[in-house]
Amino acid sequence: MHDHGPASHSHGAGADDQGRLVAALCLIAAFIAAEVVVAVLARSLALLSDAAHMLTDVAALGVSLIALRLAQRPPKGGLTFGLKRAEVLAALISGATLLVLAAVLVFEAILRFASPLPVQGAAVIAIAVVGIGVNLAVTYQLSRASRRSLNIEASFRHILTDLYALIGTLIAGIVIVTTGFERADAIASVVVVGLMVYAGVRLLGKAGRVLLEASPADLDPEVIGVALAAHPHVVNVHDLHVWELTSGFPSLSAHVLVHPKDDCHAIRLDLERFLEERFHVEHTTLQVDHAPAEFLRVERLVPDPGRTPG
Repeated sequence: MHDHGPASHSHGAGADDQGRLVAALCLIAAFIAAEVVVAVLARSLALLSDAAHMLTDVAALGVSLIALRLAQRPPKGGLTFGLKRAEVLAALISGATLLVLAAVLVFEAILRFASPLPVQGAAVIAIAVVGIGVNLAVTYQLSRASRRSLNIEASFRHILTDLYALIGTLIAGIVIVTTGFERADAIASVVVVGLMVYAGVRLLGKAGRVLLEASPADLDPEVIGVALAAHPHVVNVHDLHVWELTSGFPSLSAHVLVHPKDDCHAIRLDLERFLEERFHVEHTTLQVDHAPAEFLRVERLVPDPGRTPG
């Protein structure tokens, strides 16, 4: 039996990625203050919705930074894998926050549809243009970070959703200025809600797969099992489990039976190299034993095309 220790591999975001998160956090926090003031003065629900969404961006980025630092702590005591799943919990919180906020904004949008308030379209256009510039800068920062990290991916999705929302707000402001159609503001806020729901459901789905210890989306346990069983010295593979400890950290365990008199240690090392090279799975726990007689009798029932009957 062999186990690559969790401390032997480096996974997750590094110092550069954390620096990008800090830069994004500062840019967004500075913009939110200006957006809230303009939203109140212009009576724009779309801007207020976006400010609320950007506030969740700040919260998501802050939680991401904390989670990344926790995930880098070495294993200690009963936490034999350390706190690597802290980033998954952070992504789960981010996704749930988006859905809760979306529900609040839908209720407010319904009220605005029924009784639209006068909106200062010029102010909406100005703040939307500035916001798009800020979000482009933040999106660029996060696009350069490691997207294998579910935490970085969660932050990136938050910012990207907000960028789309600001574009919708800009269009709403132009419509209000050119046509006087006040309900365009509420319509823009509903578009924001749709984007938030999409991003939130996607994040919850990804985080849920990790917490339920499902196999990573790009790894099929059946394909891996067939590939292992195809090894010339392998008689049987069972108790195969493939899961993800945290984003970018796939793990595998299996019980492998080999022919009598085969070198179990050498075959285990060969299978570990094979799993790393073909499937990019580095954290493996393989128990390799000689096959009992019943497995060998079953194997002899399979015709050998290279053997002459007689």
